[in-house]
Amino acid sequence: MSIWGRARAKADELIGRAEEVYGESHGDAAAKAAGEARRLEGEAEEEAELGGTTDRRPPPDDGGVPARH
Repeated sequence: MSIWGRARAKADELIGRAEEVYGESHGDAAAKAAGEARRLEGEAEEEAELGGTTDRRPPPDDGGVPARH
């Protein structure tokens, strides 16, 4: 995923969350639903571009448990 695609997906997540919070605080169900939809769309877009995972670390090669960071 390009840097611009990731930035757009993250912006969709953040704007969607802001709309969702606005809807919750003002009792606006339409804004809440629209915000949630936009947030979920951004998350799905980012996940799809990253291959279905948000964990950027490669899996351990030896099959063992990864070291704690």
